[in-house]
Amino acid sequence: MGFDLEDLRDAVARHGSVVRVVIADLRGSSPREVGAAMLVWESGQSGTIGGGALEYRAAQEARGQRVPSRMSRHALGPDLGQCCGGSVLLLSEIYTADRLAGIAGDVIARPVADSAGMPMSVRRLLAAARARGDLPGPHLRDGWMIEPVRRPQRHLWIWGAGHVGRALVGVLAPLPEIAIAWVDTGPGRFPADVPAGIDAIPAAEPGALVRHAPAGAEHLILTYSHALDLELCHRLLGHDFAFAGLIGSATKWARFRSRLAALGHAPERIARITCPIGEPSLGKHPQAIALGVAAGLLRNPPEQAIREDKRA
Repeated sequence: MGFDLEDLRDAVARHGSVVRVVIADLRGSSPREVGAAMLVWESGQSGTIGGGALEYRAAQEARGQRVPSRMSRHALGPDLGQCCGGSVLLLSEIYTADRLAGIAGDVIARPVADSAGMPMSVRRLLAAARARGDLPGPHLRDGWMIEPVRRPQRHLWIWGAGHVGRALVGVLAPLPEIAIAWVDTGPGRFPADVPAGIDAIPAAEPGALVRHAPAGAEHLILTYSHALDLELCHRLLGHDFAFAGLIGSATKWARFRSRLAALGHAPERIARITCPIGEPSLGKHPQAIALGVAAGLLRNPPEQAIREDKRA
């Protein structure tokens, strides 16, 4: 969770003036957590703060907003008729290109109203976070909203832009904590409408790109070619990774294990690759495979992501 500066800049470039609505504080039960945000402009919106009625009212109020920044508290039950028994405090801020030009750094700390200067409590919080080498979580402190700039916690490489690859990208692309590199053998292999934020990489020899993947990245191998799948497995076993999954049957994996062993890889090393992937009970439709694979990734984050979550 964090301030998605890249997404906001893109929205401002396309729409001119955008209101960012973020949950600054909550009491009791809420559909989303502190830091959840949405962007609103005259003819549309993106992101979500959860709760249909809450989101509808917040969007309507944002479109009529004329002051640079405003706070509003919403009791979800009495005011909006929602089942959640809590209340949320929303911060709604108007962003333009001029305002964005002055934003930099890993943490965005700003007053929610007129302020003579940054309170000492906020200064100490930011200094302590820098000393620890981490970032503070999103929260409101002494009239200042503090949010870390969003940085993906996980790097996922999807090898193959066929039916399953496209289904996986469709499921995983909206998740802000995952940065996706999508590789295939040529530009014609990708759909015309690659989702925003996805790094689509056409490469005549995909295997040559393995060395460019971060050591802590996760990989899903699902190309159109068994020979290419095998090459990618071979190169990954000579590189490093947090997770590697290969699409295929038990028979395919038995053959791959034998061939990888012949290429000099030890059994315990080969065992680091997961095959098959997904949830067989869901079926073999590309979307069903994608749902199973995505659920497995979200249930079992790599150790690096777990450590980062504990620091947040």
